[in-house]
Amino acid sequence: MNTVTLSRVADNQWHAIENDLVVGRGHAARRLDGRTFLSIDTWRDAVFDRLAAAMLADQSAPQYTVVDETDRELTANWERAGFARARRESEFVVPTEVTPVEAPAGVIITTASEAPLRELDRAIRAEVEATVGWQTMPAEVLPWQGGARPLDPSTCTIATKDGRYVGMVRVATRTRRPRIGLVAVLTAERRHGIARALLTQTLSGLHHAGFEAATAEVDETNAAALALFEGLGAERTGGSVELINERA
Repeated sequence: MNTVTLSRVADNQWHAIENDLVVGRGHAARRLDGRTFLSIDTWRDAVFDRLAAAMLADQSAPQYTVVDETDRELTANWERAGFARARRESEFVVPTEVTPVEAPAGVIITTASEAPLRELDRAIRAEVEATVGWQTMPAEVLPWQGGARPLDPSTCTIATKDGRYVGMVRVATRTRRPRIGLVAVLTAERRHGIARALLTQTLSGLHHAGFEAATAEVDETNAAALALFEGLGAERTGGSVELINERA
């Protein structure tokens, strides 16, 4: 019987080796929001279990992972390692050929500057923390910058009211399709159509730039965001499950 050995090939990478062949790989990534996400690539459950045990022993809790909603086998592997389902996220393709909606009276849709953008970034984070908690935000959406990492105003379209920033849409364009990373409006300014105006004007701008569609991910408990995207003709193309291990 061949013996599988584990080798740590970098600070955050592990290999499972059998007969000088790599039969499994593990990776731990610490993201900008401070959370550690694990991934394992192997076709053998026993190898998965050994890699998971080694990685969990090395990384402080909590740890996270993301699995495609259709991958029941991988989900079962992570659950066997002690992970539990934390949240579900729907993936959408959003058409950019939309009719821009006028912003409410007194609200201006414009480009961003870094200083007030950082202030809005902090305010949005504080509101999320005080309500549903930042852990409910998608891992790749508005990673917390800690006050030191520069924000990129070129990725944001913002809404201003009385000279202050009250909402934003952030878009990443270094992908095959533009990715809508965030649509956010301060609590006191919601339910007035600001988010819809921000999003439709951003999508229209992408359309004029030659993009036929964008992508977005939405937490399945966020009814308002789901209604916003579905109302613009977004098509659900899949989903993912985020799992968490909170054992120390």
